[in-house]
Amino acid sequence: MNNDNLKNIGIIMGGYSHEYEISLKSGQVVYETLENEYNCYRIYIKENSWNYIDKDNNLHPVDKSSFKIISYPNLNFDCIFNAIHGTPGEDGKIQKYFKDKNIPITGCNSEQSALTFDKIKCLDFLSSKGINVAPSISLTKSAELSFYEIEERIGFPCFIKASNSGSSFGVYKVYNKDEMAKCLDLAFKVDNKVLIESYIDGREFSIGVIKYDGNLKVLPITEIITSNDFFDYEAKYEGKAQEITPAKISLELESSLKFLSKEIYNLLDLRGFSRSEFIVNSSGIYYLETNTVPGLTSESILPQQAKCANIDLKDLFKNAIEEVIN
Repeated sequence: MNNDNLKNIGIIMGGYSHEYEISLKSGQVVYETLENEYNCYRIYIKENSWNYIDKDNNLHPVDKSSFKIISYPNLNFDCIFNAIHGTPGEDGKIQKYFKDKNIPITGCNSEQSALTFDKIKCLDFLSSKGINVAPSISLTKSAELSFYEIEERIGFPCFIKASNSGSSFGVYKVYNKDEMAKCLDLAFKVDNKVLIESYIDGREFSIGVIKYDGNLKVLPITEIITSNDFFDYEAKYEGKAQEITPAKISLELESSLKFLSKEIYNLLDLRGFSRSEFIVNSSGIYYLETNTVPGLTSESILPQQAKCANIDLKDLFKNAIEEVIN
């Protein structure tokens, strides 16, 4: 079944959120890239079942209490490669689970994952450290909503964002207070905390920061130009955005964005991959969010940036594993 000279790597994918299918694509790319480098096991994570999918696509149940493949009880994993976007892979839950099992997992630890996945907490934390962010208000379902306060402090258009969500699920651009109630209802279906954030008009940039060969490396910058109203799910995954890597910007702006990206990586105490988003206009650089389990297909932004830096997918993924097992 496996080569005794190679390490056993479980590649977890799927998850419990709207990002399930996207995660399967990322996980499959990781599997195909690494299958000759390690003994690789695709593990599909669903709320009601965890299964190992063999080369013939047969399902083998995984015991959640031990993370053992029931039909292969003597198999021990050397490392887990986390390719789950959204919960439980990006919000700290799966990291805590594997920490309790004493199995290394790629990427951030549970505390950092939970912080970055919660947009409200992450913005509050980084704002307290001097990072420039857009004006915002946070709401819970039970909170009283003052349209006057939103108009005064935030203005229109603005964004309504589910606090714990990825791939722009639960994110809406709102042009007036008539649209507000409907979009809030939709966002509250995704999460019980919602961020109302000022719309900042400007150029959007995405910047990958990784640990590579033991050093912190800022990857070439991507500018995102979308034909949609903003960089939503359709723009991200259905070709409605132009992603220019490396971005055509001044050396001064490039230096500022790279410095800020590295500073945020360190402030958040991250590990492994990260991709941070910014808006730039004449008023300055505004931080939007950080993604700690970014898309990992060859078309995804972070692998595009790595390729531009002469790092191929195999080196990118192997490096993430070696970082946590060595």
